[in-house]
Amino acid sequence: MLNNIGLPGLLLIAVVVLVLFGRGKISNLMGEVGKGITAFKKGVNDGAKELEDEKAAEAKDVTPESEKDKV
Repeated sequence: MLNNIGLPGLLLIAVVVLVLFGRGKISNLMGEVGKGITAFKKGVNDGAKELEDEKAAEAKDVTPESEKDKV
């Protein structure tokens, strides 16, 4: 069904949405969507960093005891 819309159909839908909601409300909505995407990306990056930190903390020190005292 969505494959048959085409460019004129998309333009008509955009005009109807613009008329129904107004320019201000749509720009506010797009701003909120942008903030949400930014927050999602930040969360994904923080999660990946946290996993890397956990892996680094779990890394086992294999240095022999006799070598640990030497500086």
